[in-house]
Amino acid sequence: MRVLHRIGAICAALVLAGTASAQTLYFSAIPDEDETSLMTRFSKVAAYLEEELGVEVEFVPVKSYPAAVTAFRNDQVQLAWFGGLSGVQARQLVPGARAIAQGSEDPTFITYFIAHKDTGLVPDEAFPMAAEGMSFTFGAKTSTSGRLMPEFNIRQNTGKAPEDFFDRVGYSGDHSQTLRLVASGAWQVGALNYAVYDKALAEGAPETESAKVIWQTPPYPDYNWTIRGDVDARFGEGFADRVQAALLGMTDPDLLASFPRDAFIPAQNSDFEPIAETARALGLME
Repeated sequence: MRVLHRIGAICAALVLAGTASAQTLYFSAIPDEDETSLMTRFSKVAAYLEEELGVEVEFVPVKSYPAAVTAFRNDQVQLAWFGGLSGVQARQLVPGARAIAQGSEDPTFITYFIAHKDTGLVPDEAFPMAAEGMSFTFGAKTSTSGRLMPEFNIRQNTGKAPEDFFDRVGYSGDHSQTLRLVASGAWQVGALNYAVYDKALAEGAPETESAKVIWQTPPYPDYNWTIRGDVDARFGEGFADRVQAALLGMTDPDLLASFPRDAFIPAQNSDFEPIAETARALGLME
C-alpha cells in the first residue's frame, strides 16, 4: 500500500512538472513606438527567449503605458520591458516583482528637447528659455523620458509648470509621434527619448531635417526588464534567474539593435528610486 501511495505521489509530481513546462511565458513592452515597430522588435526577442528558456514565449502588445502596467498587475504578462516610471508603478502593485536587467545605456539615459527649425531655437547647453510662450508636446503621460523627466527639468529650470511656461501643452502618445508632430509644425517644441531620435537620424528619416535637437537633460535611470515574483512557482525554481541570465547573455547585434541597446546589464529595484522620488514630487504616484 505504501508503495502504491509513493508511486501515486511520483505520478502527481510528474503531472505538475509537465504542467509547469507547458506554461507559456507572456511578456509585453511599453508602446514607445507604433505597434508595427513593436511587433517587429519583440517577436525576435520572443524567439530568442523561447530558445534560451525552453518554454513557449509570446509577446503581448498593449495600447498604452498604463495598459502595460495593468497587464503586469493582472498576471496577463509575467515579464515586461518598462520605462523607469512604469517599472516603478508595476513593481509597487505586484509584491515580489523585481527589476532584473537594463540596457547598458539606461543608468544614464537622457531626453532630447527638439524644436521645429522655423522657431529659431538653436542647440545650447543651457535650458531653452527662449521657448517660453511656444507650443510644446510631451510623449505619453506616464513616460519617463517623454513626460516625467522633461516636466521635472522644465519646472527646475523655469520655476514654472509646463502649462505656465508654454502657450499650449499636449501629449503625443509616443516618441515617434512626438518627432513627427514637431517636424510637421503641429507643435513647435517637444521632448522625446534620445535613442528614438538618434535612430531616426541614423536612418536618414526626413523628420530630422525639420525637427532639431536644442537641449538634452542631465542623465537619469530609465528602461528596465521587470519580472513577477511568482514565476519560480509557475515555471520552476530559479526561473527568474534564468530569464535574467538569458537577457544578460543577449549578444546578437540585430536583437540588441531592436531596442536599441549595446548590451544588457543587471538591475535591481533600488536603481530606480530616483525615478520614484521624482514621480512622487510631481504627484504622479503615491
